[in-house]
Amino acid sequence: MLRLSYALFDKNGQQVPQEIVTKVGETFEKILKETVKVRDEHANDMALIQAMAIVLDRNPHLKLVGLEYEVLQWCICRLEAWFATDTDNISLKNWDQEHVLTGGHGLVVNGYDPVIKALARDLDIHLNHRVTKIIQRYNKVIVCVEDGASFVADAAIITVPLGVLKANIIKFEPELPIEKLSAIADLGVGIENKIALKFNTVFWPNVEVLGRVAPTSNSCGYFLNLHKATGNPVLVCMVAGRLAYEIEKLSDEESVNFVMSQLRKMLPKATEPVQYLVSRWGSDPNSLGSYSCDLVGKPADLYERFCAPVGNLFFAGEAACIDHSGSVHGAYSSGIAAAEDCRRRLSTQLGISGLFHVGKIVVREEMTEVMVPFQISRL
Repeated sequence: MLRLSYALFDKNGQQVPQEIVTKVGETFEKILKETVKVRDEHANDMALIQAMAIVLDRNPHLKLVGLEYEVLQWCICRLEAWFATDTDNISLKNWDQEHVLTGGHGLVVNGYDPVIKALARDLDIHLNHRVTKIIQRYNKVIVCVEDGASFVADAAIITVPLGVLKANIIKFEPELPIEKLSAIADLGVGIENKIALKFNTVFWPNVEVLGRVAPTSNSCGYFLNLHKATGNPVLVCMVAGRLAYEIEKLSDEESVNFVMSQLRKMLPKATEPVQYLVSRWGSDPNSLGSYSCDLVGKPADLYERFCAPVGNLFFAGEAACIDHSGSVHGAYSSGIAAAEDCRRRLSTQLGISGLFHVGKIVVREEMTEVMVPFQISRL
């Protein structure tokens, strides 16, 4: 697997020597590997950070101090960004159960828009229709929207974000079964926000990730260098977990000022951004969170129960993907699986096979291969 190139800086703006970064990274991997032994010894789940503490108590040679300890906190910060939540929320039993795809890190240079347009070709899509209620009645599904309109179909695939389902914004009639409701309640929703900063000139090293080390993971931070991948002078600050919640309480200008204060501690000659963009996944009513995460002490079958159909209602999205939750490819693959389940049900129920149009649903037996005009680049 390809590794990203890093430039880490301490509180005085001095770059951390690469040999220290490499050494701490290897130590961090050893600590995480040892947590598997802790998991095997305990029937009950615990927070990943608690298991790491047990590992360090047992293995004093893995303990780090001074600058090395701060680099370790930065590694933890990166781990928290992966799960979009803090390590005291991350489940020891489930943190390493995802099936990570092979290959290195990449960036879709032009964004996902070309992919979405290709997949949406020839589909009847209604935008700006906020759903308020989903009714199952007489082997039909009635989808009600805010303006009073409704759509009737033989089945529906529900792909709204987990955060929206947890907030009970969409009412179901009849109410969803208890096993589905408990899965929705028990799955966690993490937050990872991005603050994109565009500058007139490039004043940072030609690496893929810039990081600031600190005594706690919440005080650390990192920026993705989009200039290396796209040629544009853009840095993207990534904030996750509790810090992301706090950032969302600020205005865009306050968020940028905070991020720039962090950047200037790393690079004192940093200039003011000429443009910026701030995401707010946690407070956006269309998402209410970034993506799902496994919380401590929750049942292991949450994803199976979440993606299970309820009659002629099918569920898809990243939280419905057992192997690749929290990812775009997970959302995509769960959608394909739900569409196939829906096709099979309707084929049996209505005696129709192949390509068919029923109500508002269009299902293809096979997705034809499409050429999507996009580039993938190293970060």
